[in-house]
Amino acid sequence: MSGQRLTLRKSLGQHFLRDENISRKIIEGLKQQHFQQLLEVGAGGGALTKYLVEIKDIDLKVVEIDNEKINFLLHAFPALQHKIIHNDFLEIEKPFPGKFAVIGNFPYHISSQILFKILGWKEDIDFMIGMFQKEVAQRIAAKEGNKVYGVLSVLVQAFFKVEYLFEVNEQSFYPPPKVKSAVIMLTPKKEKPNIRTEKDFSLLVKAAFNQRRKTLRNAVKNLFDIAVLQDSIFGERAEQLTVNDFAALTWKMKK
Repeated sequence: MSGQRLTLRKSLGQHFLRDENISRKIIEGLKQQHFQQLLEVGAGGGALTKYLVEIKDIDLKVVEIDNEKINFLLHAFPALQHKIIHNDFLEIEKPFPGKFAVIGNFPYHISSQILFKILGWKEDIDFMIGMFQKEVAQRIAAKEGNKVYGVLSVLVQAFFKVEYLFEVNEQSFYPPPKVKSAVIMLTPKKEKPNIRTEKDFSLLVKAAFNQRRKTLRNAVKNLFDIAVLQDSIFGERAEQLTVNDFAALTWKMKK
C-alpha cells in the first residue's frame, strides 16, 4: 500500500504515514495495553489498519469519511467488511457498547475537537493512542508553570494520565506536513479530582486561560463572589494553578 496511489484531500488534512518503523512503534504501544474493542479514527491509506486487522480476538471498527479511502481499505483488507463507519468522527455516536480503545493518526485541523469528543466518552475509554501536531501534543501533556499549559492540558489531565511517547519527523509522511508530529497516550485516571460539576470546571478553566496574562482575580471575577476573590490564590495566573487547584475552586463558584 502506498499513499501516493491515493488522492490527497487537503480539506480533510490528509497526510499519509509512510514510515513503517513509526507504524510498528505505535502498534507495539497498542499491544502492551489490554482492550477488546478498538476504534481507529481516519484510517486513510491503511498505514496502521494493516496491522490492526491482524490482531486476533478483538472487535475492530474504523471511521473514515472519504469514499475513495473506504473503497481502497475494503479492497486491501476484506476483513473490514461491515466494520467501517462511513462518517465524520465528530458526528458519530459511541461506536461500541461498553469500554473501547481509540487509535489514530488524527487530522491536525480537528485534533482538539477529536479530544473533546473522546472526553465526552471518557467513562468508556480504555485508553487512546494518537498522533498529533507536536505543539498540540506538548500542550496536552504540559504541566502547570509551562508556557504552553492551558485549557487542553487541564481539561484532559483532570480525567486522563497523559504520556508523551515519541516525536515523528515530517519526512515520515507523504506529503510531508509543515510541522513535526508526536504520539501521546491517554489512560483514564483511577482517582479523579473532586469537581463540583464538569460544566463549572470547564467554564472556570476556559475563563481563566481566556485572559491568561491577567491574574485569576481579574480573569474569573464574574464567577465568584467578592469575598471569595480575596483568597491569595486569585493573585496567581492561570498557568500557575494545578488541575486540583481548579477542581477545588469549582466548589467556591457562584451557584
